Amino acid sequence: MLLDRLKADLAELDTRALRRTRRSVATPCAPHVRVDGRDMLAFCSNDYLGLAADPALAHALQVGAAYWGAGSGASHLVSGHYAVHDELEARLATFVGCERALYFSTGYMANTGTIPALVGRGDAIFADRLNHASLVDGALLSRAELHRYAHGDPAALERALATSSAKRKLIVTDAVFSMDGDVAPLATLLELAERFDAWLMIDDAHGFGVLGAGGRGAVAEAGLASWRLIYVGTLGKAAGVSGAFVAGNADVVEWLMQKARTYIFTTGAPPALAEALLASLGLIEHGDERREHLAALVALLRRELALARWQLLPSRTPIQPVLIGDNAEALAVARALWDEGLWVPAIRPPTVPQGTARLRISLTAAHCADDVRCLAHALNRLEARQ
Repeated sequence: MLLDRLKADLAELDTRALRRTRRSVATPCAPHVRVDGRDMLAFCSNDYLGLAADPALAHALQVGAAYWGAGSGASHLVSGHYAVHDELEARLATFVGCERALYFSTGYMANTGTIPALVGRGDAIFADRLNHASLVDGALLSRAELHRYAHGDPAALERALATSSAKRKLIVTDAVFSMDGDVAPLATLLELAERFDAWLMIDDAHGFGVLGAGGRGAVAEAGLASWRLIYVGTLGKAAGVSGAFVAGNADVVEWLMQKARTYIFTTGAPPALAEALLASLGLIEHGDERREHLAALVALLRRELALARWQLLPSRTPIQPVLIGDNAEALAVARALWDEGLWVPAIRPPTVPQGTARLRISLTAAHCADDVRCLAHALNRLEARQ
């Protein structure tokens, strides 16, 4: 029977240490939280600048809700698009140095809508093997031919581009890879896009707000500008609110508005969120002190960790993965940390490749140095005991 098979499949997840669990947080997003009835020090969130619970954003959201109400009432292209959405899109475009931006309800929707709008049957997508699932799913939805090149390997990408006869080509990459914390070679990718007449789509979910002057992201940090660039920024991570945007050439963004199904066929995001995001952009732009503190915490963690068997992966971003390898061992270490009051997620396949289970440590500007030292010392002790 179908249900029996499903139960057996769930049991198999348990056997392979792959069943996911959900915890319930009873306090606002912050390093110190109450979760499942326990007070914990958390290293889980992508709230890199500590803005999710910032009073200024909460106030802007309250003011927005008082004026605009709770919902938008329709899709953006019917009657659910408001003046504050226009203001947000214009501000986002200016902030990242693009002609125009389009605001999506989620980052997943931005990626799965944008890729099929740009390419289809007879076209080709060239994607880094460690791209986020939303980019993979967007590529599959497009029905274009998908080429996945070795992670961070421009030479492999060049070979794939050189042998392709597709009429349209799209290179797709994360800017900061969410499970490794490393940064893609963006300048080289743009050079290849120009040489082989391809689009270059960059998902800067984990770089926006953190990298570049004023937090303008990885593309700004690399000093890149081109009509070929399609820039995706997430607004639920460092920006502390919700949603995402796609920015680039004005004609490209107009085409996305006409063709991206995840934009056209969904209710518009509440306009009150746009009010909060406008406040967030101001805090990001003037957030150098937060970014400097965050960089200092990253450096501190890397100094304090003294691992012999586990591996701290190379990363200059707030994502600091500790590679353990075995699924069960990664879960056991996460449980041991939990028992000490430290909440660090164990990441296993299919989120990461087989044999690369890890702890994904996320640092934020809301952490303090003592928080980081506490985690580092606990990990050093646990590895010595294993």
